[in-house]
Amino acid sequence: MNTSLVLWGIVIYIVLSLIVAYISRSGKSSSMSDYFLGDRSMGGLISALSYSATTYSAFMMVGLAGLTYKGGVGALGFEIVYFAGVSLVAIFGPRFWAVGKRIGCVTPSEMLGQRYGSPWVALAAGVTGLIFLIPYSAVQLSGVGYLLSGMTGGELSFGTGIVVATVLAIFFAYIAGIRSVMWTDSLQALVMIVASVLVGIYVVSELGGFTGMFATISETRPEMLQVPGPGLFSFKTFLGLTLPWFFFAISNPQVSQRLYMPASLGALRRMLMIFLCFGLIYTIVSVIWGFSALVAFPDLASPDLATSTLLSSDYVPPVLGVIVMVGILAAAVSTIDSILLTLSSIFARDVWGNLTGDRDDARQLLIGKFVIPVISLLAMGFAAMEFSMIAVLSVAASAGLVVVVPATIGAFFWRGGTAAGALASIIGGVVFVIGMYLTGNSLFGLNAGILGFPVASVLFVAVSLVTRPARDERADDFMAPVSGAVAKEAALRA
Repeated sequence: MNTSLVLWGIVIYIVLSLIVAYISRSGKSSSMSDYFLGDRSMGGLISALSYSATTYSAFMMVGLAGLTYKGGVGALGFEIVYFAGVSLVAIFGPRFWAVGKRIGCVTPSEMLGQRYGSPWVALAAGVTGLIFLIPYSAVQLSGVGYLLSGMTGGELSFGTGIVVATVLAIFFAYIAGIRSVMWTDSLQALVMIVASVLVGIYVVSELGGFTGMFATISETRPEMLQVPGPGLFSFKTFLGLTLPWFFFAISNPQVSQRLYMPASLGALRRMLMIFLCFGLIYTIVSVIWGFSALVAFPDLASPDLATSTLLSSDYVPPVLGVIVMVGILAAAVSTIDSILLTLSSIFARDVWGNLTGDRDDARQLLIGKFVIPVISLLAMGFAAMEFSMIAVLSVAASAGLVVVVPATIGAFFWRGGTAAGALASIIGGVVFVIGMYLTGNSLFGLNAGILGFPVASVLFVAVSLVTRPARDERADDFMAPVSGAVAKEAALRA
């Protein structure tokens, strides 16, 4: 594809996004809640589009398409399990939202610290997010690097893609905090879904329609349409990939933090319904892209090149290919800037605040803004290693984050959960997962993706049973009906 066309696409995207970001400004953000949560006043549609763009990042159009290219129909099953896990938002979303209203927490780790009456729980959960989300950010940067390099035949290097994505993410995060991120996310999500569907339809028609395309796969690579597939997936591998992904909505703080932002419970419900529709379409399109690339280019050096090769080929009109490229770039930037804001808020609130005892909101906001470029540089360092198999690496990050899930479930549904139990499950789970990856990621034939959650769960329950809850726990705030927060919100508005 013509490099100048790619560059013009990027320039137009940047200009439009900057305009939207500046329009989103509503005065100077002077508090943590305003800068990182949009003052808890975001509407359902904007929340849904932003949630979609943040969740369905480079992982989908680059990673899931590549996973389909290499592993066949098993990739669809993998993503459907994640899609089923989104149902957790229906259970936990209203509870996160209600607790956010009741106690004013800014981060999910702060919420756990409040529930268990221990700043150390907040610190442990926050550091866990920092450890595993920085590599996850690097995965998004790598996706952009592979995309731009593949579409321009290497004229734009892998490193150039990383730098472009990082600079944009930092800039959008600084303009107006989460407000600018959510409004630019909404633009990006719309471009992404419309263009990707059009490309999917166009490419499939060029390959003989659905019947012709799948007939070709059935004749040349029949194992790609069978379970467990050509060798990538076994039952253990599939379970190791899908179990952490199932809990993604409540284990990944850049996602669960979004549950504090809707203006009302109704807005939260609209967010979930729109997101589910968006996700189903995007999942199907990504898998179709992977199969299309398999038919058109069966001998790619890396499965992560499936998307960029397809978009830069004669099967896709150049302008449409650039629009989709911009959509994927935007999705990756969306995820990165969301992670930057979440991690900076975690560092300021849960790490800096708990280690120093500094509870000044304005100073925490300043600290949060200060560490945004620092976190970005760390992510760039990881991305420079040029990871392969983006989908697998994304799940590896989730395997670490899933150790926070037992304490999160216990926060809302078990009064017997204690601070000691939460600490043991989080710290012990992190040590276990990292140890697994450092020693070959196999114990009794099972990997960290399978074992991380049960190990953390056993630690949480066992230690909680032999320790006593702290006197200052706020279990009542977490287990009170969601309707109580709705009534409080209505009274405040009145």
